[in-house]
Amino acid sequence: MYSRQSRNGQAMPIVLQAQVADIADGFTGSLLLNLGGFSATILMLHLRDEANWPVFLWYAVGLFLLSLRKVALDMATRRRWLRHEPQRSLRIFWLGSLSVGLLWAALPLVVHDFTPLGAHAGLMLIMGGVAAGAVVRQIGYTPVSLAFSLPILISMMLSLIALATLESFLLSVCLGFIIGVFVHRSLWAERLFVTSQITRFEATALADSLTQANSDILRQNGRLEALANRDLLTNLANRVYFHGRMTSAIGRAQALNEKVALIIFDVVRFQAINDTLGHSSGDALLHAIARRLSDVVDDDSLIARLGGDEFAIIVTGENAATRARIHAARVLEVFRAQLTWRQRQTTVALNGGLALYPDHASNAEELLAYSDMALYEAKRQERRGLVEFEPAFSQAAERSRRIEQDLPEAIGSDALGAWFQPQTDLNTGRVTGLEALVRWQHPTLGFISPPEIVNAARASDLSEALTARIVTDACRLIRRLDAADRSDITVAVNLSPREFALYSVDAMLARVTSLHDVSPERLEIEITEEAILDPDLADQQLKRLRAAGYRLAIDDFGMGHSSLAYLIGLKLDRLKIDREFVRDVARSERNQKLITAMVGLGRSLSLDIVVEGVETAEDAAALARLGCQTAQGFLFARPMPVPALLDWLEDHVAPVYVPPARQSRKREPRLNLV
Repeated sequence: MYSRQSRNGQAMPIVLQAQVADIADGFTGSLLLNLGGFSATILMLHLRDEANWPVFLWYAVGLFLLSLRKVALDMATRRRWLRHEPQRSLRIFWLGSLSVGLLWAALPLVVHDFTPLGAHAGLMLIMGGVAAGAVVRQIGYTPVSLAFSLPILISMMLSLIALATLESFLLSVCLGFIIGVFVHRSLWAERLFVTSQITRFEATALADSLTQANSDILRQNGRLEALANRDLLTNLANRVYFHGRMTSAIGRAQALNEKVALIIFDVVRFQAINDTLGHSSGDALLHAIARRLSDVVDDDSLIARLGGDEFAIIVTGENAATRARIHAARVLEVFRAQLTWRQRQTTVALNGGLALYPDHASNAEELLAYSDMALYEAKRQERRGLVEFEPAFSQAAERSRRIEQDLPEAIGSDALGAWFQPQTDLNTGRVTGLEALVRWQHPTLGFISPPEIVNAARASDLSEALTARIVTDACRLIRRLDAADRSDITVAVNLSPREFALYSVDAMLARVTSLHDVSPERLEIEITEEAILDPDLADQQLKRLRAAGYRLAIDDFGMGHSSLAYLIGLKLDRLKIDREFVRDVARSERNQKLITAMVGLGRSLSLDIVVEGVETAEDAAALARLGCQTAQGFLFARPMPVPALLDWLEDHVAPVYVPPARQSRKREPRLNLV
């Protein structure tokens, strides 16, 4: 029935609670009505000397059932079932009504020689009265009233039929019509009751959302009401209206046991468009994107601009989750086609994050946060598509928050610091350099990976402090190497490409090396190729580093897109070939060709070549034959803290593999080089 089910077939908690409350309000009256009916019946039979032991047993059972119903109501009230478990409460009420109704229905069987149109017409009147009273009084939940009244009315009809007279047969037919009317009116009254409850709840939810929206408007310096709900640039819903609608949608979904889906999109590399073409062009692009979104999402889902290049879609109603996934797929599909704006045509890619209420989130705030986490995951993975929220995202976000929170203390203590991995001459096995690698063993989170540390430092504006800490550890190691008569070893420090835009790298290095009295020539600065893609960002600082005497190296060479002319202009000292080209080089003809080309480039530019990720003696021998001079990898040593490193250097005498010059021809692998 409609009163017990929502539009998707599931019970509506708010309506069920209202039905329970309606029954509970009339419970006392119902008990008194039945008690009066039982008492009047026993009195009438007693006056007629028909109150035999079956009648008294019938009366005693009636009193017992009424007492039992009262005890059940008190227990349900104490345990708060009426509000928190309405379905269980309705089952209890239904069982109680059915039991008493069946007892009334048994009255003609208890009374000896029951004559409904003769001596016992008064009993028929009492039975009809209590049945009608139940139907009239309990309109909120039809099963309870009908469970009580139908057994009584059917018993009355059967009693009339049993007389086997034309008059009794006609009366039984009329009574059947009355039963049909009772059932029809009960269902109609229940539908009216349910509709009124839903309307009242929706009105309350709407009032709450409007109140929240009004508070947000006041916090926005009293903007005019006409402007409060719309984004002026795109004419979509703005963030304030978005929050109000989402709160209202979740309230309605809670009442109807439905779902709410939230999708957040952002534009890939939108900042680059703003930077190259100007903010007015960026605004025109956002307007065109909003127009296309409105064309694609053609149902009653709300489209809003949250700010910047972020857009949101709230999907409610039946099959919200499925419809949201369909919307997202269509959005991503249509944006593969070129977009026209300001007489320009370009292809715009979107990332999307999806979260669901109540599958993922329990309120509006969590729904927005989890959608944003899914969007961040899509951007991190560079999927150019939709990512649906998973609980692991929340755990990752909490881990990132904890890392950011504890990073300042770790930088200032010994919890975080540099470990060092040796760089070895492939021909002699002599250690020629060390690379500083950041390490942090968190007391509760365990090992924190370098990318996590770098990202947390950037998010917390601690990039300079983190790099300064690693450079400090490198300078301290250099002083200890000098004391051990190992001044021939240089120490390399990695710099994130983005650091050149965050602070003055050369000023920081000068400050730290001066503090520890370390010559710049002892430090090698490793920079990935990405850093030199933007000359305006890094050119001047790199030239100042070179002029100060620091050795410069390009890390992960071969993975970026540097121009050869720019590499020559930087006057580098080293190229570090990425481990991707080193892996299994002894067997990979492709990698052998690539490394041969890189070695030739290095020689033509008078650059040292360092290969990373060397893990087998076979690969080391092949690299040496290809002309590589210096190598780094687990074959020689893993990264070590300073005490372990100094012990290792003291014990290290010879290479850990047979150099190519000492290999016999039988062991020398054949190379197929072009």
